[in-house]
Amino acid sequence: MSLKKQYLKSKPLCKVTFTLPKELANGAESATLVGDFNNWDKTALPMKPLKNGAFTVTIDLPRNREYQFRYLLDQAVWQNDGEADRYVPNGLGDAENSVAELY
Repeated sequence: MSLKKQYLKSKPLCKVTFTLPKELANGAESATLVGDFNNWDKTALPMKPLKNGAFTVTIDLPRNREYQFRYLLDQAVWQNDGEADRYVPNGLGDAENSVAELY
């Protein structure tokens, strides 16, 4: 599973673990989580490389919202999450963004 959601009982937050599997990483040396939760900053959330070739990062996000995001590989190639809740056009006309629904 590439999107793991853990809703916190004590706060209106959801701990979300984003995992980019090896198959989608395509041998990338680095991966960054980029989305509307970090103003699409290409450097704000570098992902941790795993020994199996995958990448992962966990962040806390406010509940009762949905978030658009993508993965940026080697600061050059965009990749969507294969298990996102849904996909929406990115507004640039060239691709879709992944969506995480935290309801």
